[in-house]
Amino acid sequence: MDRLSLILSLAVGAVITGGFTIIVLSLGYYNWYAIGGAAILGFALSWPSAYLISRRIKRQDPEFDHTRVRDVDVVIPERNAREV
Repeated sequence: MDRLSLILSLAVGAVITGGFTIIVLSLGYYNWYAIGGAAILGFALSWPSAYLISRRIKRQDPEFDHTRVRDVDVVIPERNAREV
């Protein structure tokens, strides 16, 4: 489990959702369907983009071995588990 992506998803989700909302409002759509669609799209794209950012950060770290990624069966990682 990638713990860094869980933390990054909060910030990335806010930025993406805010960006989509600004785009929708600047195009002149002032109804709840457009704003809700932007919020849903931002929410749906927050974790995958946070995961990609996390992978890039870890690839650029010379002390981190990113080839050790292993499958984890739990949703919330254990406190003493290794970062993957």
